[in-house]
Amino acid sequence: MQERCNRIPIALQVHTKTHKNPEIARMQLRQGAVGICCQKLGEAEVMVAGGIEENILIPYNIVGEQKLVRLARLARRARLTVAVDSEYTARGISEQLKKDGASVGVLVEIDTGGKRTGVQSPQAAVELAQTVSRLPNLELRGVMTYPSRIEAKPVMEETIELFRRAGLPLTEISGGGTGAEAVSKEIGCNVTRSGSYAFEGLERINTTTNPPNPVSCATRVIVTVVSTPTPERIIIDAGQKRFERNPPNPYGYVVEYPEARIYAMSVEHGHVDVSACSHRFRVGERLMVIPQHQETTLNLPEEVYGVPKGRIEVVWPVAGRGKMR
Repeated sequence: MQERCNRIPIALQVHTKTHKNPEIARMQLRQGAVGICCQKLGEAEVMVAGGIEENILIPYNIVGEQKLVRLARLARRARLTVAVDSEYTARGISEQLKKDGASVGVLVEIDTGGKRTGVQSPQAAVELAQTVSRLPNLELRGVMTYPSRIEAKPVMEETIELFRRAGLPLTEISGGGTGAEAVSKEIGCNVTRSGSYAFEGLERINTTTNPPNPVSCATRVIVTVVSTPTPERIIIDAGQKRFERNPPNPYGYVVEYPEARIYAMSVEHGHVDVSACSHRFRVGERLMVIPQHQETTLNLPEEVYGVPKGRIEVVWPVAGRGKMR
């Protein structure tokens, strides 16, 4: 991914919500990433505690006194940038930072079709940016959007032009989405935010032309067959609490037996249709499953194991798991 971004060229800011691990983030930075993104304040706290203190983006509206106090505390230790899409959010951050003697960079988020957060027009982005630029302890750095879509090019071009006419800073024009790096560049961004490329998963590559590939999908969940009620169905010891509650079917890809289909999950049980498999499954067998979506799956365990060439070489705590506060 870093080589790809170098060729485009566009700066890569890596999203740590995929792995939630400061050591992997440091690997990405050593490869040339310009900084990290943390979707939650708790994840940013973990990364700073792990020694990463430069160019941390929290691309999420931070609202509420408890979070603002923590943001200010963190901003005194690390160089942070946050995203806002309302004056209310910007003023709340500014007031707390002024009180606590800290400062952060700010990106104004614009909705370019994702229909999630973000102001709804280029003019609204400029108006909010002008407000941000007048607020104490905030440094306006530019704009961001998600996801990067080629259809967003006219909106981004208008936004950039209006910012320049108004004399507003555009140090960062940030797009996002793994696989959309070239699109980010095309629509006018100078930074792209990507995260799930670190492990891959089935969600984006499970297509007719690019079927699940155990070589490119690094994440494995080791499961055990705990019951063989019928020759056509087995039960594994991993359910919603080990994968996720409601992903699209199939829930995962069984590496050893691709014909097996994890078609349903109870809280603690995985239901697997093995009618297409010639193998006769036995209680006690272990299987490797590539999860449908690694980010939600990796939020659940306490540890992950680095296993190159069949040998465990490192055990990492999932330091950012469950940071909901």
